[in-house]
Amino acid sequence: MNPLAQQLNATIERENVHVFQMLSALGKAIYFPKEGILSQSAEAKAKAKKYNATIGIAIENGQPMHLKVIQDTLSAYNPKDLYEYAPPAGKPELRTAWRTKMLKENPSLANKAYGNPVVTNALTHGLSIVADLFADAGDAVIIPNKNWENYELTFGVRRGAEIVEYPLYDSENRFNSQGLREALLAQKSKGKAIVVLNFPNNPTGYTPGKEEGAEILAALVDAAEAGINVVTVTDDAYFGLFFEGSLQESLFGQMAGLHPRILPIKVDGATKEEYVWGFRVGFITYAGGSDATLSALEQKTLGIIRATISSGPHPSQTFVLKALQSPDFEAQKEEKFAIMKGRANKVKDLLDSGRYGDVWSYYPFNSGYFMCLKLNAADAETVRTRLLDEYGIGTIALGSTDLRVAFSCIEEANLEELFDTIYKAVQEVAVAAK
Repeated sequence: MNPLAQQLNATIERENVHVFQMLSALGKAIYFPKEGILSQSAEAKAKAKKYNATIGIAIENGQPMHLKVIQDTLSAYNPKDLYEYAPPAGKPELRTAWRTKMLKENPSLANKAYGNPVVTNALTHGLSIVADLFADAGDAVIIPNKNWENYELTFGVRRGAEIVEYPLYDSENRFNSQGLREALLAQKSKGKAIVVLNFPNNPTGYTPGKEEGAEILAALVDAAEAGINVVTVTDDAYFGLFFEGSLQESLFGQMAGLHPRILPIKVDGATKEEYVWGFRVGFITYAGGSDATLSALEQKTLGIIRATISSGPHPSQTFVLKALQSPDFEAQKEEKFAIMKGRANKVKDLLDSGRYGDVWSYYPFNSGYFMCLKLNAADAETVRTRLLDEYGIGTIALGSTDLRVAFSCIEEANLEELFDTIYKAVQEVAVAAK
């Protein structure tokens, strides 16, 4: 094993042996090179005032070489903020700005130990980093039964982890904290579990309330007290889109410092929060423990980034940074939030109006981009294909009963027609099945 990896491992083991035990084989082996091209180039950038012949970009007239046909479309930006490689950890100013934003929006982080966000190529990349660092074959990854299908690819297929599901809702249509607790305690013989908490939830659009949040934290502590090392991942893809009756911040803040056997990791990003899906700018942040532990985990994260994508795209990081620094940022976000909340409320008004009889029920939703119908007497996939083929309407079938509808991409004025047409298709499928 490389001496740098050994040094990082020794630091983590000394500071918190439980976190060291959470690392996968790859997590223990990975490190970020200190004497390679990147470190020498960084040193040269600071000291080589005459000629810097270190890194693989081209310079012309003192600026990164570029094509006019590209720069003409980006004339508001300095070429140095577009064409050069971004550091593997991301643009330093962006990391600082995101950390400031994170603290403002998550007051429970105040006076807690948490690291500097590391830039990822959006949230999927952040989750992939978590999988690489902490998931070995056979490790349990605990997720609710209403989940984003990419978890299976990221943790199961890529890393060979065992996906353990529990029902998202309990009998009272609240978050099923008891189901989470049971799934966690079932891993006592393994001594380790990875828990992914995705709120607002994809596909249901549900975020727990304050009391439910406390129950989740209690379940995690119960597992830790039982001797289980718990990697807790808050997939905060839709963070901030909390419309009613839910937590208003990420559980990440309350998890920080909760227990020595609990390692909180926040995966979030500008992707959906700032409506820049194609920019692919995300972040991964660690909490709890000492500065030395956090630094070592960040170094291992940089090792994964260096070994996979080297660094994220520079232009989109610059664009997001400029937005965060703009005095108009908050007002514009609030404007878009109001539109999204209006769509969610319109959907609830339609579904609660009684106009659709008893052909479906719907899972509780209060946030995010989505909601899910539960069809009572029609197959979801058959309804989906009928909507697509006969009416030109796209939805997502999940299992035999659930139909996910993304109200985020439907204008409020068109929602009534959308659900009326879904109702019509459900009736047609139900009649044809008799």
